[in-house]
Amino acid sequence: MSSRHCRLTGRKPGFGNQVSHSNRRTSRRWLPNTQRRRYWLPSENRHVVLTLSTKAIKTVDRRGIESVVAELRARGEKV
Repeated sequence: MSSRHCRLTGRKPGFGNQVSHSNRRTSRRWLPNTQRRRYWLPSENRHVVLTLSTKAIKTVDRRGIESVVAELRARGEKV
């Protein structure tokens, strides 16, 4: 898994071309806005650190960390 990879949504860097005014094309990447976030997991009495995109952070705020961690574990990811 790359470092710029969201654990919840699966967002990864996009690839394409930078096109200049003269139409020269050079390779570039669009990086997702990922953040390392530390959440308190009350059921296990410990913190978990997740690398999430900003959209995923809003999802965690809405659904709750317990629900998100359960989904990640159901997918087979180690949390």
